[in-house]
Amino acid sequence: MVRRVVTGEKDGKSVFLSDGPVANTHNYAAVPGFQTTLAWATMQGVASLPNDGKDPVVRIQSVVPDPHGTRLMVVQFPPDSVMTSSEFDPAAAGAEYAAYLPGLAEAFDADGSGMHQTLSVDYDVIVSGELWLELDDGEIRHLKAGDIVIQNGTRHAWRNRGAVPAVMVAVLIGAAR
Repeated sequence: MVRRVVTGEKDGKSVFLSDGPVANTHNYAAVPGFQTTLAWATMQGVASLPNDGKDPVVRIQSVVPDPHGTRLMVVQFPPDSVMTSSEFDPAAAGAEYAAYLPGLAEAFDADGSGMHQTLSVDYDVIVSGELWLELDDGEIRHLKAGDIVIQNGTRHAWRNRGAVPAVMVAVLIGAAR
């Protein structure tokens, strides 16, 4: 579970507005080991400071931000073997993605390849484990903890060819094409 600490102001002084688990965290029943946490969001950039104390991720309409909006996500990827297991139900996984990843779920290719494209610039940091980033042309890069990817709205897929979950922190910045 991701702990989130949010600061703000009260009577002209900085204060802690919240400290605890993020309400918009989901462990996927249809994809064991897959977890997403939408930790923060801004709409069309930060409208005003300080934050009003309302949690922006509980009323989110889309995981993919509008131009100049942002999203901060933590994603835990299970090993790919979860999706190749005979017990894996792609329809159930798709329904769960649609429910908990609105806007992003629709960006995935219908063939189940995991390839997708969003109108965003993403700053991705591998926190633990290993991931493989695959692009349209078939090129693949092996990534380890500490590696950073700047994803510029290109079609791609994340793979976990390892045996343990991998965790990535992603900042999505909405853009226009």
